[in-house]
Amino acid sequence: MSTSTKARITWTQALAWRMGRHLLDPVGSESAAGVVRRLGAVLSMDEALAELAVRTRRNASRAGELAQALADGAVIKAFVFRGSMHYLSAEDGGVYLALRSAGRQWELPSWVEHYRLRPSDWPDFRAAVREALSDGPLTVHELGDALTRHRAYRHLKPVFDEGAGTLIKPLTWQGDMAFGPARDGQHTFQRLDDNPLWRGIPDLEDAGPRAVTAYFRTYGPATLEHVHYWLGDGLSAGRKRLNGWISGLGDRLVTVDVEGTTAYVMREDVDELAAVQPSEAVRFLPGHDQWVIGPGTKDVKVTPSSRRDAVTRKANPLIVGGVVCGTWALKRDELTVCWLDQRRRPDVAIAQEAERLSGIIGRDLRLALSSS
Repeated sequence: MSTSTKARITWTQALAWRMGRHLLDPVGSESAAGVVRRLGAVLSMDEALAELAVRTRRNASRAGELAQALADGAVIKAFVFRGSMHYLSAEDGGVYLALRSAGRQWELPSWVEHYRLRPSDWPDFRAAVREALSDGPLTVHELGDALTRHRAYRHLKPVFDEGAGTLIKPLTWQGDMAFGPARDGQHTFQRLDDNPLWRGIPDLEDAGPRAVTAYFRTYGPATLEHVHYWLGDGLSAGRKRLNGWISGLGDRLVTVDVEGTTAYVMREDVDELAAVQPSEAVRFLPGHDQWVIGPGTKDVKVTPSSRRDAVTRKANPLIVGGVVCGTWALKRDELTVCWLDQRRRPDVAIAQEAERLSGIIGRDLRLALSSS
């Protein structure tokens, strides 16, 4: 990588540029799938929050478009970062799955002992899973019923009866299956190779540099520790591998000085970053939004330490210029905003954003402001 400093910028500039990359200022015109692709991943443990994360980044949207993108195959849903369910784009999702499966957790002695599946058993097991899903999506219990008809997998019946959460994760990491449409409130799984938009899982040495580049382009300017947090701690990609992929970017990656902090950005983004003006945009984001999760809640430039506990517990953050300055909550038709910052509260901008949120969710809201 290049070690010469190409620009000196402020944190307000850095966050303003990142807000543009996150489609937050200005709000973007991407499709639901386009938003997911830009962010890399969208947490889907709470579907209402996932939809809001996507819709708040679009200047025109309708309820249900993220779910429709899943049904159409433009996005997929799999266990990815930190073992949680995430939406990924069908085009680029395989990049993150390649990194997630690089740790080969199913070969750990504890896995082999618990599931009585040796590493050499996995190719046949994976093939049996794909065969079971050939006629369409199945719930976990239905998948277990199909698999345990095979003598080799009868011992797994108690595992599937209990939900098989840990066992089935590597099957999504390796691209054998992904979440399908919910049925009667239950998750289903479907084959990924039946999706014509699915690009597959690239070779690890191809996927690694692509994932690192995508991170710098959406979450930059970023430190090396940011990358290790998101792709290492989040995906178990491995520190040595990540360092190699970062170094391999060579002169494509350049350093910037952000008020004394050495950070990195892709060369093609430096001029735009240096020219950007600070943002004063107010945005209501859902809990566990990528804006705070991507750099990590320990990043005090985004989430001041006094607000970290609330954000970690899934409070909905209110950001101003990219900084978490408060939280918001919706109870029926009342929108309550708690201002937590020392700066003057931007009441007019908050009211305007509340009006935008009202349009997104499709009902009038009463705004209540408070400061702690």
